[in-house]
Amino acid sequence: MRVPRALISGWLPLAAAQNSTLDLSWHPPNKTWINDLNQILNGSGTHGFYFNGSALPSTVPYGSYNWCNMPHVRREEYPKPSEENTLQYVEVIHRHHKRTPYASNTFPKESYRWDCNDEGLFYYGQPLNPAGNTSASAFWSVFTSDTNPFAPNGFNGTCQFPQISREGLDDSWQHGQDLFGVYHDLLGFLPNEIGDKVTYRVTNNVITSQVAGMLIDGMYSPESPTPLRIQPTGIDSLEPQYSCPAASSLYSSYGVGGTAANWTKHLTEAKPLYNSLDAISGVASDSTDWHKSFDHYYDNLSARQCHAKPLPCIINDPSKCVTQKQADTVYRLGQYEYSFIHRDSPQSLQAAVGSYGVWLAELAQNIRDFASGKSPVIYRHNVAHDGSVSRLLSILQVDVMVWVGMGSEVVFEVYSRGYGEKKYIRILWGGQILQSSSPTLGKVDMLDLDVFLDYIEGLVGSKASKVVDYCDS
Repeated sequence: MRVPRALISGWLPLAAAQNSTLDLSWHPPNKTWINDLNQILNGSGTHGFYFNGSALPSTVPYGSYNWCNMPHVRREEYPKPSEENTLQYVEVIHRHHKRTPYASNTFPKESYRWDCNDEGLFYYGQPLNPAGNTSASAFWSVFTSDTNPFAPNGFNGTCQFPQISREGLDDSWQHGQDLFGVYHDLLGFLPNEIGDKVTYRVTNNVITSQVAGMLIDGMYSPESPTPLRIQPTGIDSLEPQYSCPAASSLYSSYGVGGTAANWTKHLTEAKPLYNSLDAISGVASDSTDWHKSFDHYYDNLSARQCHAKPLPCIINDPSKCVTQKQADTVYRLGQYEYSFIHRDSPQSLQAAVGSYGVWLAELAQNIRDFASGKSPVIYRHNVAHDGSVSRLLSILQVDVMVWVGMGSEVVFEVYSRGYGEKKYIRILWGGQILQSSSPTLGKVDMLDLDVFLDYIEGLVGSKASKVVDYCDS
């Protein structure tokens, strides 16, 4: 494996910033059960984390982790700033909502169908500017043929895996309602119509468009078509898809697929759990994809429980099933892995900036364009993935890292205390003010906007120039 020059000589963007008053170095997250391997392997339960549905009991405090439908800004719990601060610009990035599993990740042996007859995936083109003949409102209807000798991968049924589930579509719509309730109804910030002040962006994965359509209707219920901004395949910064061999090599050197002892330790100690899960699922014990991390088992078990489906059993012996205790251990291990990959490893900041720095450069430019009057847009909304939000939180050096669940949301709010006055930024994560381990950011509540922009551009460079240099190193 080629070792990036950054690992030998010190990462160039960080080294170049040493003369700055800003601290751009990596700082470790808080120590909690999430990054304590002993509690992960020998503990029980999920420490108040929920994995079994969108709605939580009324007694559960707001902000509690819910993998199926993460907390986000809501009118009732919105941390409203002091009156002298005027909101001027908002940019939101959030993970797509609840979906069906990825077919390639499903257990080889399945004992039931997964049907999606209660929703439709609409795919069609229609003339615009000028308008022309109108398209039928056509949707995909998945079926299998008795004549086709090849069986589909994973679950039988009528879903086009993956797709946002019916429940996920409802969660997406409600997410839009909640955002509008805060930024329009409560704060009077959003306009009554989308116009040229509001934009939406998605990735090349169709599930983000499925979420965006529902979210937009929850916010505005527009009568005319709404454009979804999207970058070309292969260079999309939001997903991200752009090539950065140095970052990919760095991730694999210390994380998934790597042989570093501080990564493989938890996999080795979890071998008895792997053996039990493999015996039930039929996954081969030498399957690299299923055993280089707990991603596939986590994805499958959580997708079932979020949709009130049973944990899997041996197809010919329904008495032998994955237990809730085993599932909980998988969920704890998933949290541990995401914390290690994106925050606990000292190399995580470098890897995240390389692989997600372009989107951060775009965020900084969006804010500058608004502040200078170059752009009329006051609200931008990005629908992305867990890998998108995780890398973002890595760069922001969140103090407690989790596997970002369905609908996870990070909000950047720019404020001013008067026309032409100095601007400040507040960042919300899970509907609450983000706490960073970086002394430069700290609790990001009315932080001098120039400090935040200098932090981002100190890492990624103007127009992501340092990202390009690093990715080519």
